[in-house]
Amino acid sequence: MVEVYEFWAVIVSLIVVKLCHWIYQWKNPKGNGKLPPGSMGYPIIGETFEFMKLHDAIQLPTFVKEKLLRHGPVFRTSLFGGKVIISTDIGLNMEIAKTNHIPGSQALKLRMIQDIDFLARTHMKEGARKGCLDVKETASKIVIECLSKKVMGEMEPEAAKELTLCWTFFPRDWFRFAWNFPGTGVYRIVKARNRMMKVIKETVVKKRASGKKLGEFFETIFGDTESVTMSIEIATEYIFTLFVLANETTPGVLAATIKLISDNPKVMQELRREHEGIVQDKIKKDETADLTWEDYKSMTFTQMVINESLRITSTVPTVLRIIDHEIQFGDYTIPAGWIFMGYPYVHFNPEKYDDPLAFNPWRWKT
Repeated sequence: MVEVYEFWAVIVSLIVVKLCHWIYQWKNPKGNGKLPPGSMGYPIIGETFEFMKLHDAIQLPTFVKEKLLRHGPVFRTSLFGGKVIISTDIGLNMEIAKTNHIPGSQALKLRMIQDIDFLARTHMKEGARKGCLDVKETASKIVIECLSKKVMGEMEPEAAKELTLCWTFFPRDWFRFAWNFPGTGVYRIVKARNRMMKVIKETVVKKRASGKKLGEFFETIFGDTESVTMSIEIATEYIFTLFVLANETTPGVLAATIKLISDNPKVMQELRREHEGIVQDKIKKDETADLTWEDYKSMTFTQMVINESLRITSTVPTVLRIIDHEIQFGDYTIPAGWIFMGYPYVHFNPEKYDDPLAFNPWRWKT
């Protein structure tokens, strides 16, 4: 009997030692160099709950601000079971992102303006008839309707309706535990994604079989796909990614912009003056009321409002990457395989912007 107790005592001791070793390794991850400062929190959970605390939508999360004061512009943490580097350093963010601006043709821009103008008028009339208008939901519908046409070309009505319906299952808050069980948000997202991928793939296959091309926006970004054969799977993934990126950014920013404008009567008054001036000019010239690219470019104050709203609503990570190779940042080494989250904190730097938390479009006046 004593030998049995001794045996189990050894087993329990080994488990405790192994557990303590695992916790130590979790809190003190190794790398080929010195890691950025920070803490990893509890095993698996990490610092997820602190990260997810509610905060003002037009300010950085409280978690990030506290970490910045404690550790500086680049620090390590653990969120949702993953090892994460969070950065507010503009140089590092740009190096990780390595994005390029892709200009579109003038004709494409004109048609985009006209389509958005038509869809906005249509949905606003519908909202006026109902007596209310959900700005974010309406913007999401406009984005999907406009983008589906420009990316995929003309679609069958049922397919377009199915795509729009699927988006209702995609929430804005993507940061959540990935528990893919029936009834959970993740389960609904995955199910909706599979439905969307099926609709997109069927549309691409039909267009390829009939010799038709995809939308002009797709061709503008990826060039002539005739010279380079693109598989159905890759084309489908690209199209789905475009939908996700557009729907995750534009509606939220537009809803926040409307709120900021409504809270600033002087801004609203100046916008109304500028827009009414364009309408009156069209009436004098006996032109149609449809917006043109020239009209959009002539809206000087509107451009200032857009710049300011993009600045002040950029409180979420604008760079999300899985680092594929080690990166040296000063004295620190950022290991491969870690998740990188880059915040545009420079937008709230008081050395660059006077009263950075104030919504002031006139700061962009040149």
